[in-house]
Amino acid sequence: MSSRAARAPAESRKKKKNELSTDLYEQPGHLIRRAHQISVSMFHEVIGPDITPVQYAALRILQDHPDIDQVTLAKYCALDNSTTANLAVRLEEKGLVERLIPPENKRVRLLRLSGAGAELLESLVPSVHELRRRMLLTLSPNEQETFLALLSKFVHINNEKSRAPLRRDEQA
Repeated sequence: MSSRAARAPAESRKKKKNELSTDLYEQPGHLIRRAHQISVSMFHEVIGPDITPVQYAALRILQDHPDIDQVTLAKYCALDNSTTANLAVRLEEKGLVERLIPPENKRVRLLRLSGAGAELLESLVPSVHELRRRMLLTLSPNEQETFLALLSKFVHINNEKSRAPLRRDEQA
């Protein structure tokens, strides 16, 4: 086989690598979806089956912002209002939040952690640290920093493209 013939397949592969790939396993959306699946699976493995990642996020927001209404919780969690209303009901049924109706506005539901919700969050602190450790374990410290920086940048820059953009600086 001539050296030219041996170079042809290598050059062809190199050319194809430089072109945009249509390989599903190289598509950013597919990789993000798979990363989400892995993240949720690891969450349940470490935290347990009794609470979902979205429920945990809502509880953490309520820990930092007690007595906010459901619309504000939706904005802070980047969820739509109907999902947040159902989430609040489920968390109340579990005894983790209290939903209050202020006398001045009967249409609003204010949310706060119940004692059980606050205790649950406190008990999860070591597990949350362990979850983060496991999620980033296969990356070097520099890769971890880069990964989190790029992921944060991607989410921040594309926030407005979401069906439910994050709104941390707004009150309802």
